Amino acid sequence: MKKILFIAFLFLSLISWGQKITGKVVEAEDKPLVGAAIFYKDTSIGTTTDENGEFTIDRSDVHHELIVRFVGYETQQFCTHAMEGDELHVVMKPNAELEEVVVAKRQKGNILDSKDPIQSQRITGAELGKAACCNLSESFETNASVDVANADAATGAKSIKLLGLTGKYIETMTEKNPNFRGIASAYGMQYIPGPWLESIHVSKGVGSVINGFESITGQINVEYHKPQRAPKLFFNAYHNSMGMSETNLVSGIKVSPTLSTAVLGHFQDNRKEIDHNNDGFLDDPMVKQYNFFNRWLWTPGENYRTQFGIKIIDEERIGGQTNYNTSLPNTKDNRYRINIETQRVEGFWKMGYILPNDRNSSFGFISNFAHHKQRSFYGLRNYDANQTYFYGNLLFQSYLGNTNHRYTAGVSFIYDNFDDRLEDTEVLTTNRTEKIGGAYLEYTWTPSEEITLQTGLRYDNHSQFGSFVTPRLHFKYQLTPETALRISGGNGRRTANPIAENSFLLASNRKFKITDDLKQEKAWNFGLSLTHQFEMFGRPFTFVGDVYRTQFENQVIVDVVNDLHAVSFYNLDGKSYANNYQAELKFEPIERLDVTTAIRFSDVKADIGDEFQRVPFVNRYKGLMSLSYATSNNSWQFDFTTQLNGDMKIPSTATNPVEFQRKSKSPVYAVVNTQITKRFKRLELYAGIENLGNYRQKNPIISAENPFSDYFDASLVWGPIQERKFYAGLRFTIE
Repeated sequence: MKKILFIAFLFLSLISWGQKITGKVVEAEDKPLVGAAIFYKDTSIGTTTDENGEFTIDRSDVHHELIVRFVGYETQQFCTHAMEGDELHVVMKPNAELEEVVVAKRQKGNILDSKDPIQSQRITGAELGKAACCNLSESFETNASVDVANADAATGAKSIKLLGLTGKYIETMTEKNPNFRGIASAYGMQYIPGPWLESIHVSKGVGSVINGFESITGQINVEYHKPQRAPKLFFNAYHNSMGMSETNLVSGIKVSPTLSTAVLGHFQDNRKEIDHNNDGFLDDPMVKQYNFFNRWLWTPGENYRTQFGIKIIDEERIGGQTNYNTSLPNTKDNRYRINIETQRVEGFWKMGYILPNDRNSSFGFISNFAHHKQRSFYGLRNYDANQTYFYGNLLFQSYLGNTNHRYTAGVSFIYDNFDDRLEDTEVLTTNRTEKIGGAYLEYTWTPSEEITLQTGLRYDNHSQFGSFVTPRLHFKYQLTPETALRISGGNGRRTANPIAENSFLLASNRKFKITDDLKQEKAWNFGLSLTHQFEMFGRPFTFVGDVYRTQFENQVIVDVVNDLHAVSFYNLDGKSYANNYQAELKFEPIERLDVTTAIRFSDVKADIGDEFQRVPFVNRYKGLMSLSYATSNNSWQFDFTTQLNGDMKIPSTATNPVEFQRKSKSPVYAVVNTQITKRFKRLELYAGIENLGNYRQKNPIISAENPFSDYFDASLVWGPIQERKFYAGLRFTIE
């Protein structure tokens, strides 16, 4: 903390005050472009246009070339010294067809939003292209804040962490719709194909009250390709050395001047049994997934637009031992098998209406529906679940007196019918029906160009837990044109789903023990972040430092520590907190070489059983270095990422027989990934290696030779479980 304050003081003594540049980005017929990227050349200082195509960015005394970019349109560049005044009106022109590839500058992969009082960044398609990015869970390999790892060594479930806490405390959204709650929490990230993504927005700390009360450590919002700007045709094919193949299709179709649609398809197939470590278990589960998404955009008038769509997922996931005989009953006389069959249907509808006489006032409605069905067995245990979910949010945005006083008011409703059944030596269920009605008000005050204060308050009435109030506060102070200080605070709540959220623990001998009176989880989160842009040796640098603390008032403890043969769920009795400290530096030491370095420290402790102790499976520290180099015409690109993973606590196995014991602390290790991309006119060829050093956790499955024994456990995973992986693919695009 002292170091961060010292750096902040040093930066404040070096730089001066400035002004802002405002503007509007439009296409033909003066139609606003929503989501256009505006940033200073060779930096990640930037923002995006709002629903009116408008933007505000701080004027810089160091950087003077302002870039305006939007997919499918020619990139434009402006010299801020040559501007008359502080306003820009940018008319974007569609890309012309070229006879050969000539790209002077590549798109920035990460764009820090300099306007938002919430610390957030936009991960663009350029960043996603630096790795294979088969699905959302693989989209954070070059991100310093978000961690994704294997949750176990048998099911293929992924564990995501932000600010030292697991993904259940992150609000995951698809285009501002909260999604993947309950049953989908274990595999939801794998239901979002990477090639479908236009961008990912990651914010730290408590989010806006507009999006609900569940955000505690942050928000991840996914933006799919939109009908109005999706390519006419995008095709991706991928294959790796573990036998997995996938194909992806995106196609945007303009049906009429006011109606457009996009079709997105995904097929994944991995039916090859691979056991390179010879433990009798599949190194990677066999997965067959069909994923289809059709969305529509209708803009009948200047002031009204609506979007709607449907998404269908069908997946079969098979793990466990090799040579399972499907013609025999699933008993101890057969091999150990995990089989998870999933059918999921999602639908959404969004509409927006701008008041004709006041372009700064608008109504909006956002809704999402999902029905999820899962039929599965883990060895001799059956787990079946059904969930029907609906979310609706009606909001009104306007201002008081002038646009320095903006507010958003609205009402929301959640219906969540959850039904599951775990058949073991006894039947266990966590059935419930949640009905949650809420109302909220968010007020944003900008008394000057340097200050933004956003306060929010929402009231919700829960059918099970009664009424509660959720306050949020975000404050941004633009100390200088190159330095911004952000402060955030507030609380969040959520309902635990003990079995569904921890279904990967069924790949063990552990019995599930759930306390009858589990309470709603409640936590406070406070954060401080500093962003600073500067030049050194004539090159631009970006520094981001932040400190966050999450303090639980109540938490559903997932206790895998005190009993190796059980996992117990009970209410927190004592303290639980997570402290997270991170420093990140981005720079371009030479032309076209982007470098990102970061270091993060996590201190996560809780009262588990009768002892206040480190929470297991959380790295004490993590380092990241990412290098990306492109040739002058961008026809070749070389990407290299290495992650240094600090030690983590592992539940003790000292009570097991010696042959089934493991260390209680993981070692420090590094994972290296690399990729090469070759670009032609419409074609990209890419090839890469994941886990270049071939570092693996040895014998990740305890008692793999006898999975029906009391000692079997595939959940004590702390590192890579797959060997070095080679992959190759192609991307074909017609804009």
